[in-house]
Amino acid sequence: MRCRAGLSVLYGTAGILHLAYPAPFVSITPIWVPNAQAVIILTGFCEIAGAIGLQVPALRRYAGIGLALYAVLVFPANIKHAVDSLSAPGASAWQWLYHAARLPLQPVFVWLAAFAVGFVCWPLHGKAKGQ
Repeated sequence: MRCRAGLSVLYGTAGILHLAYPAPFVSITPIWVPNAQAVIILTGFCEIAGAIGLQVPALRRYAGIGLALYAVLVFPANIKHAVDSLSAPGASAWQWLYHAARLPLQPVFVWLAAFAVGFVCWPLHGKAKGQ
């Protein structure tokens, strides 16, 4: 329950930020993504829909799987953000620390979304505790 609630807050907030302030997200979108502005707006709606879906029992499993896939699909933007930030002149220690922590966390976000809806229970056995 807490896992789903936390993910709902995280993705709901991120979705609102994508819609209200798309420019920073457009700037980290890889160049091969067509119509980055529209994609960022779409991802904002997807995050909000996933956040709401996690709270609706009939939609919960679909939302969790969708958010897990979403976390996989946005990883290239996370990589581009890290490369751009860290290759810029004067990259600070804080930027290095942020990206060193952020990039390895992406698989955790994939797992958390799947775990929160009982799609996976590994490394726990039996019923997923995140529900």
